[in-house]
Amino acid sequence: MAGHSKWANIQHRKGRQDKLRAKVFSKLSKEITIAAKMGEPDPDKNPRLRLAVKEAKGQSMPKDNIDRAIKKAVGGESEDYEEIRYEGYGPNGVAVIVEAMTDNRNRTASTVRSTFTKNGGNLGETGSVGFMFDRKGEITYPASVGDADTVMMAAIESGAEDVESSDEGHVIWCMDTDLNEVSSALEAELGESDSTKMVWRPTTTTEMDLEGMEKLMKLIDALEDDDDVQRVTTNFEASDEVMEQL
Repeated sequence: MAGHSKWANIQHRKGRQDKLRAKVFSKLSKEITIAAKMGEPDPDKNPRLRLAVKEAKGQSMPKDNIDRAIKKAVGGESEDYEEIRYEGYGPNGVAVIVEAMTDNRNRTASTVRSTFTKNGGNLGETGSVGFMFDRKGEITYPASVGDADTVMMAAIESGAEDVESSDEGHVIWCMDTDLNEVSSALEAELGESDSTKMVWRPTTTTEMDLEGMEKLMKLIDALEDDDDVQRVTTNFEASDEVMEQL
């Protein structure tokens, strides 16, 4: 059972994403196109594409946008993107992982490095902070699907590793390689999830005060504003009081 502040952190991030919906849709479209290009264009036969489509639906992305992104890959209209991970430190030594998809490695590296420097951070070598995270599958459900015991039982039967339940909802964790299988089993038991995706889960966290969080959010905002950046993950921990003041 997790402390409330962890869930508040997740909710805060989601709230920010809602304000950047057009940019979020663009990033989701890119992931769908890449997934469709790397495998079958049918989500039922392509686990990565299935998860990308599921996440897009969870963010209320219109079906037309999803279909268009898949057709772009099938029609050979998409650019050749490569996936790159950057690692570094933000204010107060908080660990930051930046996942990007780019058609120009030099441009993206230069922009990410500059963004870190301008916002009180330092871009490090690959692996410099990765050891503080585990690659995991994360599936979230609203509190309305059931109480903690009900969700825990469903999670155990699906092959999940851990569940964090609070008044706001449930976060179910599993091995990254099991995400497709676990999410399918949970869907049969609990219905459609709010979110299903691969994430970097911190194994150690850095406690942040209000000033540190304000600086960190500026760094995250600037990084996420880059079209090449798909996702930013940090290992911050903050109290409810701090989060409410942001």
